Amino acid sequence: MSTARGAASNPPDRFTAREIELDLAGLMEAARAAGDDALPSPRTRCYDDAARSILSENDSPDLPFDASVNPYRGCEHGCIYCYARPTHEYFGLSAGLDFETTLFVKRRAPELLRAELMKRSWRPRLLALSGVTDCYQPIERHFRLTRGCLEVLAEFRNPVGIVTKSALVTRDLDVLARLAEHDAVQVFVSVTTLDDALAADLEPRAARPRKRLAAISALAAAGIATGVLVAPVIPGLTDHELPAIVAAAREAGATMASWQLLRLPHGVKGLFADWLERHRPERKEKVLERLRQLHGGELYDASFGQRMRGDGEWARQLEQLFALAVRRVGLAGMRERGISTAAFRRPGPSQPGLFGMEPAL
Repeated sequence: MSTARGAASNPPDRFTAREIELDLAGLMEAARAAGDDALPSPRTRCYDDAARSILSENDSPDLPFDASVNPYRGCEHGCIYCYARPTHEYFGLSAGLDFETTLFVKRRAPELLRAELMKRSWRPRLLALSGVTDCYQPIERHFRLTRGCLEVLAEFRNPVGIVTKSALVTRDLDVLARLAEHDAVQVFVSVTTLDDALAADLEPRAARPRKRLAAISALAAAGIATGVLVAPVIPGLTDHELPAIVAAAREAGATMASWQLLRLPHGVKGLFADWLERHRPERKEKVLERLRQLHGGELYDASFGQRMRGDGEWARQLEQLFALAVRRVGLAGMRERGISTAAFRRPGPSQPGLFGMEPAL
């Protein structure tokens, strides 16, 4: 796994005045000047999240689900563009390095999910796993909370949709296949670029593109409804790859496809602009100007219907480019493949003692 980080600093959050800031880029520059290229990356630290509930509701018409399960807060993948980064600011932490190094673990996630599904008031519906941070980020190898949640969902045969950048999803083919028997699962593998070097800079601790395509192949071969989410599409940097990504995913076995435009809420704007300056300075002004053209002169518009697709001529061109790419290879859209709640069942009483795991991090 890469030791790199996506963000190079810890900018202040929106709510708390901060007096100390770790500037990783500056530290690296000083280390190189001293002849030391091996400055260690900030260590990942995990803390217990004593959440008492596990379902997050949303009312966004942009999303194909209205409830999600998120076993982790923060994400070690370190994708510089991640729209979820500002969620760390509600804890007095930074959307920068804090988001990818200070992680919160909901150890009771499977237990809490089971309790929700056991309620007589529960009506089976599609749950997203996860709707915020990647449920298959590297720490899942140890904590196995995503697998625990999937085992609960398979027990109840409650439908689930997964979006991930990780090949670790193939570890759980056995549980996913059980859900697939009842048309109760869809997995979308997110692919931003097919360029390994660009992916390493954008998404330093996520699986490389070839591994994501291999994951699509493994999922499809196991009979699981599998799609590709081309996201985020970064205008002026990755938008030209959209047809190639769709074609590569189709060849790998995907049967569905969707796309989303780059989203830069709150402090992500500055983090992403800084990333462009450090990694792709020759593209910086083109990318930022194209974003402004897509959002009425701003770098981001959070309005429903606008935030995922943008507006104006460039937005229409991206829509047409995607539609043509999908039509050429014969893929369905994300909302065109149905998912069933018909097999839902409520089993016997809760079985204690399944989730007592101690961290090794």
